[in-house]
Amino acid sequence: DLRTITLGVPPQEVLTKDSVTVSVDAVVYYRVSNATVSVANVENAHHSTRLLAQTTLRNILGTKNLHEILSDRESISGSMQAALDEATEPWGIKVERVEIKDVRLPVQLQRAMAAEAEAAREARAKVIAAEGEQKASRALKNASEVMSESSAALQLRYLQTLNSISAEHNSTVIFPLPIDMLQSLVRK
Repeated sequence: DLRTITLGVPPQEVLTKDSVTVSVDAVVYYRVSNATVSVANVENAHHSTRLLAQTTLRNILGTKNLHEILSDRESISGSMQAALDEATEPWGIKVERVEIKDVRLPVQLQRAMAAEAEAAREARAKVIAAEGEQKASRALKNASEVMSESSAALQLRYLQTLNSISAEHNSTVIFPLPIDMLQSLVRK
């Protein structure tokens, strides 16, 4: 049979270079390129290709970090195809394509990665909030410097505050008194 054969590589438990256990499965597409050599040089070319695909998958992934496995599947598939094709050529087998189907992480690792991502998001949010507070304090400082130059500006700000409070339909009324007046009452 010279048609392309689809070989599902069952999930392989692999220990990555950074000591993380992952379960990875793949698909290998191959065909018999030379039927005579396929029968003469190996007892069962299909079974041998299946076993070689499993060990090649484990060997190649064992040299990669988890990050590389998750982000660089195409490169891993290409190197696996090259290794399989080179090894199966004496058997009359031509490996046409290899695809990494699924990479499954342990549940504890998924939770740890989710917690780490959540912590990173919270840290970024705190940094953004702190930067906003810093900008607001600078703006308040600048505003206070401008208002200190003119007593009328401070009085207008009081009136704007009263206007915004009254727009909210509150029952509380705030009436600003000059601080000078309060200080004279306290001294008596």
